[in-house]
Amino acid sequence: MSSFKNILDTYNWDDTLQSIFSKTENDVLCALRNTKRDLEDFKSLISPAAKPYLEEMAQLSRQLTKKRFGNTIQMYSPMYLSNECQNICTYCGFSMTNKIPRRTLTDAEVLKEVAYIKSKGYDHILLVTGEANKLVGVDYINNALQLIRSQFSNITIEVQPLLQHEYEQLIESGLYAVLVYQETYHREEYKKHHPKGKKSNFDFRLDTPDRLGKAGIHKIGLGALFGLEDWRADSFFTALHLKYLQKTYWKTKYSISFPRLRPHSGGLEPKVEMTDPDLVQLICAFRLLDEDVELSMSTRESEVFRNNIVNLGITSISAESKTNPGGYAVAPESLEQFEISDERPTEVITEMLKSNGLDVVWKDWTNNWE
Repeated sequence: MSSFKNILDTYNWDDTLQSIFSKTENDVLCALRNTKRDLEDFKSLISPAAKPYLEEMAQLSRQLTKKRFGNTIQMYSPMYLSNECQNICTYCGFSMTNKIPRRTLTDAEVLKEVAYIKSKGYDHILLVTGEANKLVGVDYINNALQLIRSQFSNITIEVQPLLQHEYEQLIESGLYAVLVYQETYHREEYKKHHPKGKKSNFDFRLDTPDRLGKAGIHKIGLGALFGLEDWRADSFFTALHLKYLQKTYWKTKYSISFPRLRPHSGGLEPKVEMTDPDLVQLICAFRLLDEDVELSMSTRESEVFRNNIVNLGITSISAESKTNPGGYAVAPESLEQFEISDERPTEVITEMLKSNGLDVVWKDWTNNWE
């Protein structure tokens, strides 16, 4: 049976990285001239050789984004339901080995958090949990979806990888999209950062988007956690994954996120630093590769960076995010999964977007549920 694993297994990490670093100025110029770009062009655009052409890449990225998405940008809010986790992950504040107070929201607490989020105008919510199958498994997530589905037109989840039939059940309960980040596509480094728990199974996580595609999900979000390995190689494999999924599950929409390693309780220093110009280069490269893919920016990034990137390819952005269960209204003082960099209120972010000539969209499709 076909899966992305079969494709990934044909690639060598070091050879791929060498291929990216061997790209020349002429390769970059060819990639910029092309109107239809392939993965070799993408390698050129993320290579060191493309650095002097960042301004040209940014202008092209802006033009393509305006052409496809107009002057709109979507706003969404994450809501953490639980910090219970059965995995050991070296980079995460929720890791099982971290001695922190654990909390899973009750129905009443979920509704209290929702009331706050709705008061800010949000109609697109991202539900997040740690990976604890017994405490916050399919039944808990399904209950949460049914509890809030009447209040949001767009519900996305970022939870533990599930089976195809479980995703089908959640879709029936109102699930619209799933974010599942591979963290790194480097097998050996992945093992180092995920030594224990279900998440230690590289292939099961890698096959998750395939299971989602077969389940008929509306949208799949991909990404790598930049800092675990070389960002250029991980970005190439993310793009390779995207192109495979688009060809295989062509009815599904796709988004790319760009999380960089952030400080947390028991923190991990990045193995490979990704600078602000590097991240701008990558965002523009993804837009030049694919006019249709949605590109998302979280509050991990600084105010200044987010102010400057919203017109260069980003199509969705979060604001006033809390990465702790109950962080909006129930338990604001509890420990966060990672530190937020842009802490500005929703109203301030909205005004910033408008000052950049952008029309804020609170939802991207109409809810027909009764």
